[in-house]
Amino acid sequence: MRALNLKLLRDLWHVKGQVIAVALVIASGIATLSMALTTLESLKKTSEQYYSDYQFADAFVSAVRVPNTVKQRLEAIQGISLVETRIKKYASLDMPDFNEPVMGLLTSIPDQGQPRLNQLALRQGRWIAPGASDEVIVNEPFAEAHNLNLGDRISAVMNGKKRYFRIVGIALSPEYIYSISPGSLMPDDARYGILWAGQSSLEAAFDLKGAFNDVAFKFDAASDHQALLKQIDMVLEPYGGRNSYLRDDQISYWFVNNEIQQLKTTSIIFPVIFLLVSAFLTNMVLSRMITNEREQIGLLKAFGYSNLQVGAHYFKMVLVMCLVGAVIGLAAGAYLGQANTEMYAEFFRFPLLVYDFSFISFIASSGVSVLAALSGIVGSIARVVQLPPAVAMVPPSPDIYHKSFVDTPYIKHWLDQPTRIAVRQIIRKPLRASFTVIGISFAVGLMVLAIQMSDAIKYLGISFFNDAQRQDMTLAFYENQKQEALYQVKRLPGVIEAEPIRYVSVEFINGTKTHRGSITGLESDATLQPIYDTYSEQVVTLPEEGMVIGSILAEKLNIGVGDRIYVEFLDKSGLRRDYPVVGIFDTFIGLPAYMNLKTLNRELGEVGQYFMLNLVVDSQHYNELYKAVKESPAITALMTKQSLLDAFNETVAESMLVFMFIFIVLSSILVFGVSYNMIRISLSERGRELATLRVLGFTKGETSYILLCEVGLLTLIGLALGCFVGWGLTQLLGYAFETELFRIPIIIYPHTYSYAVIVAIIASVMSALFVVKRIHHLDLIEVLKTKE
Repeated sequence: MRALNLKLLRDLWHVKGQVIAVALVIASGIATLSMALTTLESLKKTSEQYYSDYQFADAFVSAVRVPNTVKQRLEAIQGISLVETRIKKYASLDMPDFNEPVMGLLTSIPDQGQPRLNQLALRQGRWIAPGASDEVIVNEPFAEAHNLNLGDRISAVMNGKKRYFRIVGIALSPEYIYSISPGSLMPDDARYGILWAGQSSLEAAFDLKGAFNDVAFKFDAASDHQALLKQIDMVLEPYGGRNSYLRDDQISYWFVNNEIQQLKTTSIIFPVIFLLVSAFLTNMVLSRMITNEREQIGLLKAFGYSNLQVGAHYFKMVLVMCLVGAVIGLAAGAYLGQANTEMYAEFFRFPLLVYDFSFISFIASSGVSVLAALSGIVGSIARVVQLPPAVAMVPPSPDIYHKSFVDTPYIKHWLDQPTRIAVRQIIRKPLRASFTVIGISFAVGLMVLAIQMSDAIKYLGISFFNDAQRQDMTLAFYENQKQEALYQVKRLPGVIEAEPIRYVSVEFINGTKTHRGSITGLESDATLQPIYDTYSEQVVTLPEEGMVIGSILAEKLNIGVGDRIYVEFLDKSGLRRDYPVVGIFDTFIGLPAYMNLKTLNRELGEVGQYFMLNLVVDSQHYNELYKAVKESPAITALMTKQSLLDAFNETVAESMLVFMFIFIVLSSILVFGVSYNMIRISLSERGRELATLRVLGFTKGETSYILLCEVGLLTLIGLALGCFVGWGLTQLLGYAFETELFRIPIIIYPHTYSYAVIVAIIASVMSALFVVKRIHHLDLIEVLKTKE
């Protein structure tokens, strides 16, 4: 076996280019799956560790004003292990570096030290000093957005009065990983900040001496959480607290969970497809490589080597290629996994990072690649070793050919002889040509799938923020307003048009299926935030009675047009109604449900009330409007549509596009590896024919042209089919990326196909240059020794 091992080393060195190319194809599949699952597992463990270390609560509830004595009644409920009472109130912040109004959420913490639940990760500074009513700790993302430092002073309008605070600490909290203002879908750290102040300070500021308006709970692990929520609501109902909810419905936790769920889909489905395609291409490439070893296999058998020894020799050759690919894939997967995890940890603002390389995914992906590679050579080796050595050592018998359309006078007039040779070869070897086309088409298809994600994100932003959101700004009040406030806002500087909007917290019920969300109340003739159907690209009419709901919500509740949906109003004790579903529309973001504003107010027994106003504003008067809003004690926030779009691009879009960029790079490597192997194997398969042509007097250029023309024609066919494969993969995987937060639109822009095709052409040209170099350096003496 020593001779075979030496031959193995020589053979590997002789085909080192193909070894590297095959290894890159294998490595790309292994690295993709390892990176994705490593990122997913690391993020899950990091978030779980964060929630555990900093005592993230199990349940929450808000009320109006609850005496401190009620806390004992809550603690007496069996199954509740910890009760943390606090004050949470919104305030308008005046930031000197920012023209626009800024909303702040002030949350109380003990006058000394940490809260027992939802503890803070203090990044800079110290805790609030006992009795210091002018000290606050600010959320780190908000501090960075405004370049705030320890000792800086900020002002806040609280309960109609302006107060000044000094920053003594900068912190993070598991409760506000995603800090999202009311009515918004995305975090906007420049326009919404979290501040923590002492309990006594907020009691005095909001006239809540000896009382609280918000509670966080820790439950016993074995307790019935839903039963505990009902008991909590019963205790707090007299104080306006009938809307308790579990951490699963807490806005930040829900968003983080949704993001990880989206990453889970991306981390499993896309990499698995990538791995399977790379495994298929590896199988195909190695099968053709071994078939070309026919004469050497016959020679080895002639020297007395058994079928088992010959098979083991080529199995070892393939295993070496797989090992090289696995090592590269391991290194790339570990590096990319850590870099991706760190990126997400920074994106989520985790104060800690638990990196956990997924060896299971590495072993699984390596196993798939090795099995695919070995299965690719089993059939080829079996077919060759069955031949007697004398038969195997000579070239295969020439096929029986017939005239084709290439030999007609008309084609001869238009095609020169080298081109006809190339076309004739494709026609006479359809199976070999098909393998080449399939390899290139799948490689291109994967790249189209990877790039398509950026198209989807771009279209998603345009559809939601241009077609469905036509206002310039959205103004929010501290509490619901009546018609008089609408007239006052219309008199503010630059306001051209204003439309009221109201959000009401509800629980939708259809049999055993439920969803906690909100109803949006709009006027029937609303034009600034219409109900926009993304499928038909038309505005849906909102009737006077009934509800119009989004398709994702309809699917979740298993409800259709004409069915009745039960709605429990969470802010109104015992108020439960059922409404007919009069319309279902497609949307990409959220789970919306709409009712006529007048009808909604009538159901709540509140005439003409709303919480927000959508505005059209003259851009020349923006600064004047900002100034007027800052001076109004009734207005808590003013959000511009552009700021929401920017926040979307910095959250959902950025996180997904970074992930997709890595896939695009790996797809490019896959395209190059496939292209090089296809051309290199074609040279090996046709080496004898090309050598004969050189002996007959064909020039180097003509000989190279014949091979490259054949490969070029097959590449063009593969590029065209690759676009269809990419479209098919996009259709296949489109619905797999659906979450409750958003649904990825299935759309591919023309430039995506162009980019994928250009990358494939560049890879093919680079591969061709390597092969042309080998053709041009043929030793004519060796060519003359070619066996017949």
